[in-house]
Amino acid sequence: MDTTLQQAGQLLLDSIPTVIMLLLIYAIYQLLVRKPLERVLEQRRERTEGAVAKARADVASAESRTQEYEQKLREAKTAVFKAQDARRQQAQQLRTQALAAVRQSAQEEIRQAKAAIEQDMAAARSGLQAESQQLASEIIRTILKPTGASPAIGGPA
Repeated sequence: MDTTLQQAGQLLLDSIPTVIMLLLIYAIYQLLVRKPLERVLEQRRERTEGAVAKARADVASAESRTQEYEQKLREAKTAVFKAQDARRQQAQQLRTQALAAVRQSAQEEIRQAKAAIEQDMAAARSGLQAESQQLASEIIRTILKPTGASPAIGGPA
């Protein structure tokens, strides 16, 4: 058992340079590989997150500009519709005014025509009245004349 312990002790003593080498390699690995690699990965992560944040900000900005554009487009459409409505109303007013002027002119012509007809009727009535009085006078003269004195109407009887 002594030899086993002695061999184990010798093995441990022989392994000390290996352990030191292993610790030295680990320290060099930490210093030369792991730390720079972690730093590069962290920078890459920061750049990626920064790019993602910038992309989100760009998307938000684009959405904001899109909403502004759509709002301005709605306002422009509203303005166009209002202008068209104003023109339609103005045209309707012009039509209404023209129609009123034509109606007034037509009514004036009708009034003048009625007045002319009234004058013609009054002239015709006065002419008929005078003619009827003249006919009545002739009829009365003819009736009141003695029969022998009047010549026969159709020749000798």
